[in-house]
Amino acid sequence: MPDDDKFRTAYPALNKELGSGTAKVGIDGVRTMSEKTDAPSTERFLPNVVDYIRRCDTMDQAVEIINYVLKRGEINTKQAREFKSQLKAQGLRSFGTKKETDHYLHHGVSE
Repeated sequence: MPDDDKFRTAYPALNKELGSGTAKVGIDGVRTMSEKTDAPSTERFLPNVVDYIRRCDTMDQAVEIINYVLKRGEINTKQAREFKSQLKAQGLRSFGTKKETDHYLHHGVSE
């Protein structure tokens, strides 16, 4: 008994879903590791004000973050006003989805 007949007999419902023919998928390329990922990373991720805002649960916390980074000189007064304006007009999640604890362990630093 050929393999196709064995399959049809053993799995009639699955055979019906797959149809009468066998699908073939071509492979156009091969993904390789880049040289950069092989070497230990010397780059360090430094979160910015938006990264901190995305960890907030309330708008009050976000305002506190904005005031803090303004006081530290990481943003200027104009930027602080723009962040607060966006916060008031569009809400906390307009800066992006909430980043939970251990976000970077699960998702890396690219997001």
